[in-house]
Amino acid sequence: MNEIDWGTVFEWSSLLKCFVVGGLICVIGQILIDKTKLTPARILVIFVTLGAILGGLGIYQYLVDFAGAGATVPLTGFGYNLAKGAIEEVKNIGFIGAFTGGVKAAAGRNCSCCFLWLFSFSNFKTKNEKAITIFI
Repeated sequence: MNEIDWGTVFEWSSLLKCFVVGGLICVIGQILIDKTKLTPARILVIFVTLGAILGGLGIYQYLVDFAGAGATVPLTGFGYNLAKGAIEEVKNIGFIGAFTGGVKAAAGRNCSCCFLWLFSFSNFKTKNEKAITIFI
């Protein structure tokens, strides 16, 4: 089997940008948790809303172009994705696209979250026990 030269597989500057930008977004969230009385749920809403606002204004696209997944994977990227989908659907089908576009754009992330949630409550086995089924 051929050995892979990992030094040529990745563009290391892109990985560094991705890591730094994603890390800074996480650092901002951690500072908000540590230094304010905001609950994690409110911080989540702030991040998604901020991503949607910056995405709607076209500002977040510059960060996505610079950092790639470092900007699209955190919660701000989810808000950006919702805004981007809504804007595209409004251009395609009109006003109703403002309501359907975000759902279409975020369908992959929503499906993966739902399937992971369902899987977490399905059959699982522990080392020395029978299968346990939990229904909610």
